[in-house]
Formats: sequence, structure tokens, C-alpha cells
Amino acid sequence: MMSSALRIVFMGTPTFAVGVLDKMVNDGLTIVGVVTATDKPAGRGQQLQQSAVKQFALAHNLPVLQPERLKDEQFIEDLKALQADLFVVVAFRMLPEVVWSMPPKGTINLHASLLPNYRGAAPINWAIMNGEHETGLTTFFIEKEIDTGNIIAQTKVPITHDDTAGTLHDKLMSVGSALVVKTVRDIETGHVTPVSQTEKLTGEEKDAPKLFKEDTKINWNRTVEHVVNHIRGLSPFPTAWCTIVNSQGEEKQLKIYLAKGSDRAKGATTEIVEEGRRLFFPCSDGYIEVLELQPEGKRKMTTKDFLAGNSLENARVKI
Repeated sequence: MMSSALRIVFMGTPTFAVGVLDKMVNDGLTIVGVVTATDKPAGRGQQLQQSAVKQFALAHNLPVLQPERLKDEQFIEDLKALQADLFVVVAFRMLPEVVWSMPPKGTINLHASLLPNYRGAAPINWAIMNGEHETGLTTFFIEKEIDTGNIIAQTKVPITHDDTAGTLHDKLMSVGSALVVKTVRDIETGHVTPVSQTEKLTGEEKDAPKLFKEDTKINWNRTVEHVVNHIRGLSPFPTAWCTIVNSQGEEKQLKIYLAKGSDRAKGATTEIVEEGRRLFFPCSDGYIEVLELQPEGKRKMTTKDFLAGNSLENARVKI
């Protein structure tokens, strides 16, 4: 483990960021402060919950700052007092210029795509939803426009047929952690040659905007391949969903976590097929077999467990 003379402030909130921070600490990088989200009420008791990054920071005796407003004068003064050479940002909020322009070595960000492709808040989800076979990670210097700064380093990561947003998240966290450490070491030794993203533009780039509920709704008029990609790209969070109509005409929402294509022939129907302990939902060109689901008001379960006490006989999907 090689120690670093660079004084670093790390900014992040979720588990993805924890993996990177953990790697930085274990590799001997000097973390002089951690900036993360404020504690928020969560769960049935609405008790204050610390972010994953804050929990890690406290466990490793790292100073923590939790500003409500990133332009708050006291926060800016506290940040300056840390005398950091470099800021490292992973899965955090958009920074104002007064923050990202502060450190002399700049502010770098880790983004879970091969920029300039999939700029935005949800690159992992959108890459799978769009049926991509490859994604990657990018470290870049933050500038005014989000996800547009000069690229420092990139690495490619394959997306397998079985990957979900959850499994790809974990792969990218591991690979991204190493990429951040390498990037920091290269900045420290002056071995970086940033490349403008405009040089990489092809005109075929896709965006990765924040996901809203309507984005996660399953469109049964799409192909089996599209629907399966949609489901795995949203599993386990925020989760694909649909509305089903039961035999009594009642509408219920259903979340689907896992599905696969089926060779069952498709007719002109919206009816769900229940066969033994298996469920088949109709798409435009065939059926998917649903393997894990969560009925409205109930827990997540396998289809086999669901059908042990429930039935979707004569039910249909609402288009």
C-alpha cells in the first residue's frame, strides 16, 4: 500500500460510492473529509437514517460534512478549511462551481458509462433496458455542464445476458473503484492527458435521464426481448411494474423482478397464462415467463411461491 501526499475530499452517498471510498482508504489515499447527504427519515418508524457513505466514514474515523445547501457559506468555509488538493465525486449531487472549482488539482467524477454515451442519472439501468452488450466507467474532470468534462480514463465492462441492474452495479463498483484509485495516482504524478468529450462524439449517443414511474411501466406492445431487457434493467430497483385485471375485473399493480423469454406461441390476446406453477405474460411477439414478482401490498416472492396460494387464471395485462 502506497501512501499519497494528495489531500482528498470524497463526495458520495449510496452503496456504489462506498465501494470506491473503501478502495481509496485501503490503498492509502489521504481522505481528509467526506461530504454526503443529510440524514433522512426512513422505514415505518421514520427514524433518521444515515447514508451508506456516512456510515462507512464514521466507522473509519473520517470527518463528515452534511450540507443541506451546497452553496451555504458555512459549508464552503468548512470545505476550504480541509485544504484539499483534489475532490473525488461518486454518485452525489450536481455541484455548484464554487465547490468544484475549489481544489487546485480539480474535481473528478466517476460515471458508470463510457462517456459521452449515457450521460445522466441512471446509466446502469438504461444500458440494460436498451439491450446493450457493453458499458463501462469513466473518470473525468467536472465542468459546468453535467457529465461533459474532459475524460481522464475509461474502462469497458461487458453486460451479460443474465445481468440485472443489481449485478451490473456490483461489477461496475468493483472495476470503478480501481479506476478511481489509478486516476488519483496518475493525477498525483502528473501522468494524465485529459481528452475533450467532443472528440468522442459520434452522433449516436444515448441519454440516461433520471427514472420516473412512467419510465418503469412495462409496455406489453413491445417484443419479448425488449420487455425482458426492461425488467432486468430495473431489477431490483426501481423495479418494472404493470397493471393486471383479474377475473372479477379488479385492477392491481404488479412488480416484476425477474423474467425470461419463452418459446410459447403468441395469439392475439392479453390474457396471462397460468400453467402448473408457472406464469406467462403476453408481449407483441410471444410470451415472457415471470420468475419473481411482488403483488400489490405483498412481499417479493418467486412465481412458484405466489401460485401456492394465489391464482391469475383468467387474468389479463392492461395495455
